[in-house]
Amino acid sequence: MWTFLKRRTLTQWILAGMVAGAVLGWAAPDVGTGLQPLSTLFLRAIKSIIVPLVFSTLVGGIAGHGDDLRKVGRLAVRAIVYFEIVTTLALAVGLGLVNAVRPGVGVTLGGAAAAGPVAESRTTLATVLQHIVPQSFFEAAAQNEVLQVVFWSILFGLALTQVTGKPRDVIVEFCAGLAEVMFKFTGLVMKFAPIGVGAAVAFTVGHGGLRILASLGALILTLYAALVVFALLVLLPVILLTRVPLRAFLRAIKEPALIAFSTASSEAAMPLAMERVEQMGVPRRIVAFVIPVGYAFNLDGSTLYLAVASIFVAQAAGVHLALGQQLLMMLTLMLTSKGVAGVPRAAIVILAATVASFGLPLEAVAVVFGVDQLMDMARTSINVVGNALAACVMARWEGEFVPPEVSA
Repeated sequence: MWTFLKRRTLTQWILAGMVAGAVLGWAAPDVGTGLQPLSTLFLRAIKSIIVPLVFSTLVGGIAGHGDDLRKVGRLAVRAIVYFEIVTTLALAVGLGLVNAVRPGVGVTLGGAAAAGPVAESRTTLATVLQHIVPQSFFEAAAQNEVLQVVFWSILFGLALTQVTGKPRDVIVEFCAGLAEVMFKFTGLVMKFAPIGVGAAVAFTVGHGGLRILASLGALILTLYAALVVFALLVLLPVILLTRVPLRAFLRAIKEPALIAFSTASSEAAMPLAMERVEQMGVPRRIVAFVIPVGYAFNLDGSTLYLAVASIFVAQAAGVHLALGQQLLMMLTLMLTSKGVAGVPRAAIVILAATVASFGLPLEAVAVVFGVDQLMDMARTSINVVGNALAACVMARWEGEFVPPEVSA
């Protein structure tokens, strides 16, 4: 029995915790609602990860790629512009579909879902600018103002690229070390996830009934539908407009996408994806730059998921966000999601950071985490496909894309 239990994966334990929590909340609502402190502990632990993780990954990523960006010049500019356009379209697709389907409406989380300072005020350009720029990095960090931390970290990273010698090396190494520690820290926190998620589901079901499970099913279907729409309305036109051979691309990306879907890990699929894209006729120098950088700047599936999940949380909390407020939230997600592709369950950490900075309740994040694996599989596959396509597009724009049939 002990051997059987040790061989269970974290995903299996989380699903088991979610089922146990739902049964407990339904059978004994008073007991289920009494487990809220365990969920709170888990959520507080996630919040403690946010600032050091965002700071270290952003600064280390910007400073670490500083030399490469100067060397590749035009390729870097084109790639970054392409990444931002595509991820913005991914956010738009997710935002449009979640507002149309409204899967979070009718969910009862329990407790007051008090809106924070952003959600409760009228959003204007002046308030957006004032909210982005911190008057103190440490104040922003203490209050988990993620957008302010991101803004300050980007400026710090850009300044660091202009420093040479030992001072720069020391800070880059410190950020790399801090990021590595935070990866391990995240792993430790996630070991408590089955209990935290189970407690959150027990509390939610005990307070609001089993209809929360139907809402989670609607959330999953909404995400999968949004990913299909994104592939058909964004990725497919890109393939056609840039004259990337569709059949050859699908053959090349099929196995990496399946690996990503089955493991829910972009890193597991990246080596094979790079090999297959190079076999398609993309030069190695372009593959070696575009795909790794894309894992920091071009997470199409993850950004789309964040748009859907964040608005789901607002709907579940009963907080109405005007269009301007939703756009501000999308800007926060687009900036915060950069540079954390290697973090286990990075999307859920980013989601927690964003909803916390908008004054939305973290209870809904814990409930979403219970079905995160089912959504992670799909969004990770789109991440892999999107980055492979980006390498093909950059090669085409550089005039260096030579399919094997042509070169033979």
